[in-house]
Amino acid sequence: MPLPGWLARLNRYAANPLLRPMAGRVPGFGVVIHRGRTTGGLYRTPVNAFPHRDGFLIALTYGRDVDWVKNVIAAGGCQLIQRGQTADLVEPRILRLGDQAYGIPSGIRIFLRVLAVSEALELRTKPVSGPASGSAL
Repeated sequence: MPLPGWLARLNRYAANPLLRPMAGRVPGFGVVIHRGRTTGGLYRTPVNAFPHRDGFLIALTYGRDVDWVKNVIAAGGCQLIQRGQTADLVEPRILRLGDQAYGIPSGIRIFLRVLAVSEALELRTKPVSGPASGSAL
């Protein structure tokens, strides 16, 4: 059972605006840049993100039924700012977190287990396709 919805709403309006400027620079955190499914607006959401295989793994601390996750899945990707670098990410896929937790540091795995976070969003880094490459965001 992920964290409760009321806490997600509180964070959206209270904590996220404070975290957003530093989340893209602090290890274990990042900022997902995504477009709204209905508004088309550009949003920036602080997340717990970890390098994983050929992309990133983002802990779904509020579950899969939050707007930013739905937006990323509907768009087929997003951008992630982590440690001052921006990556274009594609092929979103929800994974169940097991004992290994796919390379998430052990201290964070324990914390996620205590919070009953059981899923993560896996995204691949978009391959660079030449000099005209760029983000659709």
